[in-house]
Amino acid sequence: LVSYVHRQLGVVTPRTAAQQYASARAIPRGDLQPGDLVFFRLNGGAVSHVGFYVGNGRFVHAPQSGDRVREAGLEDEYFRDRYAGAGRLWQPDTAAAGSP
Repeated sequence: LVSYVHRQLGVVTPRTAAQQYASARAIPRGDLQPGDLVFFRLNGGAVSHVGFYVGNGRFVHAPQSGDRVREAGLEDEYFRDRYAGAGRLWQPDTAAAGSP
């Protein structure tokens, strides 16, 4: 999901969740913006799952390849206990922020 969306936006994205986590600029949870990535360790150890933060403590993710994209909450018990961190592979468009 992340690779597909980023490819549509022209953002180069590493293939796996672990590689994306290692490449992303870390974002404190309190500074999350829609479009940021949220990472999870589903089976302990390494980061193995990623989703897009959409705001209000919610994110979208593809549970597994070929499955339907779903929305979930960072505070949902399953994800809260497996949260590894957040990051950003894109840079906010500062020129657009200063435009009238």
